[in-house]
Amino acid sequence: MQRLAGDLPAPAALRGGIVALGNFDGFHLGHQAVVGRAVARARAEGRPALVATFDPHPVRFFRPDAAPFRLTTLDQRERLFAAAGADAMVVFRFNAVLAALTAAQFVAERLVGDLGVAGVVTGEDFTFGHAKGGNVAVLAEQGRAHGFAAETVGPVALDGEPVSSSRIREALQRGDPRAAARLLTRPFAIEGVVQHGDKLGRTIGYPTANLDMGPYLRPAYGIYAVRGRLSDGRVLDGAANLGVRPTFEPPKELLEPYFFDFAEDVYGQTIEVELVEYLRTEAKFDGLAALTAQMELDCARARVVLAA
Repeated sequence: MQRLAGDLPAPAALRGGIVALGNFDGFHLGHQAVVGRAVARARAEGRPALVATFDPHPVRFFRPDAAPFRLTTLDQRERLFAAAGADAMVVFRFNAVLAALTAAQFVAERLVGDLGVAGVVTGEDFTFGHAKGGNVAVLAEQGRAHGFAAETVGPVALDGEPVSSSRIREALQRGDPRAAARLLTRPFAIEGVVQHGDKLGRTIGYPTANLDMGPYLRPAYGIYAVRGRLSDGRVLDGAANLGVRPTFEPPKELLEPYFFDFAEDVYGQTIEVELVEYLRTEAKFDGLAALTAQMELDCARARVVLAA
């Protein structure tokens, strides 16, 4: 799996490919259908399969003060695209230069000039180009002019409603990671570097691996049953606090997983933490004894949830 810059010519071996084009944040069931169609076409035609994404998200460029909303990082998307069969990920850096390109310029310069596409697959609601001047009809017209085939994939429905990133975000924000996982086809996962904290958990027998939430969407604050994946591939069960730790001062927003039966030093490692089930809201306790007693109950419940 190669990662290509969207403003540079692609290597010869990856030109003439079929490109799945979209944001693909979350890489949910609908996104998987688009990429799956592109991969199938590429394999049938003996061509490379590429997935093109935008980073930062256009919303972040136009509204830099927007609350965090990302469901995946680039590294996570790269792994997901590779697992779906793509040969390369193309990253279009969304900056002032890209934002100024008209739909026709984007097609001519980036898709045809830099990638030499033989085909493009998008979702039906895909828009592109300056002021969203391009849509799937424009892309099809440009494809005919430049000699490539443009194809769209309709929305995927689950429980009678289209699968969307917005629907996933809403599920996470109301504390329903299981609903989000059904739409994603996997648990929502936060990846980050384990940082040194106040080490308060260590003093009460619950050492945690502290992660900054970074650009990720903030799910409902509270206690979760979680699974962690270490940099060496090991998977650990645990319980985590996601929030601002109201018992301690000053408030500090963190994801703090405690992994069961695990005592190794993981500071500086990149780990991924899956939110499996929401157990309860955050609460402020009168002293460490009350907090520790509740943590024992939380961990016992998390063990039961994860065992099931």
